[in-house]
Amino acid sequence: MDALAIFIDKLKDMGHATLALLPQLGIALAVVLLTALIAAIVRAISRRALRRARLRESLKRLLVILSSLGTWTLGLMFAALIAFPNLTPTKMLAGLGIGSVAIGFAFKDIFENFLAGIIILLRREMRIGDYVHCEGMEGQVEEILVRETHIRQTDGQLVIVPNSLLFKNPLIIRTDLDERRATVICGVAYGEDVDHAREIIRKAVESCSTVMATERPIQVFAQEFADSSINFEVTWWTRSRPVDIRRSRDEVVAAIKRGLDEAGVEIPFPYRTLTFGETLRITQTEQGRPDGEGPVFDRPTE
Repeated sequence: MDALAIFIDKLKDMGHATLALLPQLGIALAVVLLTALIAAIVRAISRRALRRARLRESLKRLLVILSSLGTWTLGLMFAALIAFPNLTPTKMLAGLGIGSVAIGFAFKDIFENFLAGIIILLRREMRIGDYVHCEGMEGQVEEILVRETHIRQTDGQLVIVPNSLLFKNPLIIRTDLDERRATVICGVAYGEDVDHAREIIRKAVESCSTVMATERPIQVFAQEFADSSINFEVTWWTRSRPVDIRRSRDEVVAAIKRGLDEAGVEIPFPYRTLTFGETLRITQTEQGRPDGEGPVFDRPTE
């Protein structure tokens, strides 16, 4: 009976304490509702203020979310202080500090990607629509989010890349400029005049519609003495998208081949020189060909 009486007394004390807290809980609930209203107003004002700003849409959405999140944080802190009078701002900040450290260790990768996403959104080097290459992944940037970036590869596959990977590793932005240099190697036979061949190649490249006429000149350099030819390095500038590079290279290769053929300049096949340790003799024999004509090689006899 004593235990039952103690339990009933405890319930009464809890009931009295709850009744005593009802006004404070009501005020705290009102503060939460007011916070929701203020957060909605802050979101609307933020969207309107950022509408004309020259920022990425993803960054605008992030700023709107952060403004709403800050409003909710302040509102919930005030509601907690009202609902629990013994809770002081110092204790709350201390609890938030300890909790943030624990959450930081638990969600390290998430916060790392989050911070990397903010930095990527703030810098201007990578934009929606750019073609990028990073750690073996190449494609067009479709969307930059706070935690991840969506890259559409040229074969149509979508790659979702954590922002920390793009932030910590070298990132090649192929379309940072509207123009990009393309290069092909062209070989002519050793018997051809080098200067004449160079001029033919230059005129062939200049005739291509995909070659951009800018202050950057077309360059044709004799590069090396190869096995069967003298190789020229041919460089020019065209549009920077991957498909533009392929289209321009196709046109330039066809134009160079056509120009060299029309000028009678030989583009050689690989040549091989064979050296024999013994003297070879060419003889005519009926076994050489079915019609009994044509040379065959025969080793000389002792």
